Amino acid sequence: MEKEQIRKYGLELGVDAVGFVALEDYKSPKSPDPKSYLPKAKSIVVLAHRMIDGALDSKNPRFNIAGRMAVMDTSKSHLYLMARFIEGRTGKKTSPVLSSYPLDMEAPTLGLVGDISLRHAAVASGLGVFGRHNLVIHPRFGSRLSFTGLLTELPLASDEPLKEDLCNNCGLCVEACPGKALEAEGRTEELKCLKASQPFGIPGLYGYLRKFIGKTPEEQQAILKDPKLMSLYQASFIGFQYTCFNCIAVCPIGEMC
Repeated sequence: MEKEQIRKYGLELGVDAVGFVALEDYKSPKSPDPKSYLPKAKSIVVLAHRMIDGALDSKNPRFNIAGRMAVMDTSKSHLYLMARFIEGRTGKKTSPVLSSYPLDMEAPTLGLVGDISLRHAAVASGLGVFGRHNLVIHPRFGSRLSFTGLLTELPLASDEPLKEDLCNNCGLCVEACPGKALEAEGRTEELKCLKASQPFGIPGLYGYLRKFIGKTPEEQQAILKDPKLMSLYQASFIGFQYTCFNCIAVCPIGEMC
């Protein structure tokens, strides 16, 4: 099967961009060897879905997360269909790689490292370059893309990497980060980012429980009426409930509606 057949099928489904990287060209400083998941893996197909501008730029955090959930749900469907497409036509095993959870929560990574670094795969597949925010900037869509992937036994040659440095080093992403997670160039301080972007994640839950334990019954009653408890409850079935997309939203590179 040719790369262009796969790319054409993906674009017809509604994927915004498709890139390819041979496994020998994929390098991630932290993620495990992909062959530990699929021993005969040869390539990664990277899918890019454009984020929704209205949701991304909204000051309403529920609109923000609605846009995030929509792109994640859509990309999951496309991953399934494209995996079926490759396996059905080639007989080569293909595994979907999601944009986020589920993650390996065991030590030492504690959910901070993906099974496949989709950022590094996207750059290696020619879909963009790293910006000051350590995210991928695409020549057309800028930072407003969500990446997923397909780890496959099908051998596919890498697309040509981009040579142009798309980031203009304006520093807007650094200034806009409420957690000050981008102060050191070339590094994102994950825990600072998560504290600001996921207030209803595990640290938020731990903080709520610490506040509850050891209090008098009257104080516990008051704590149970705290609206934060309902937000934590929502997050328990929504998943990682991001409430900050500032570094993406302020990036001036690329098309916006």
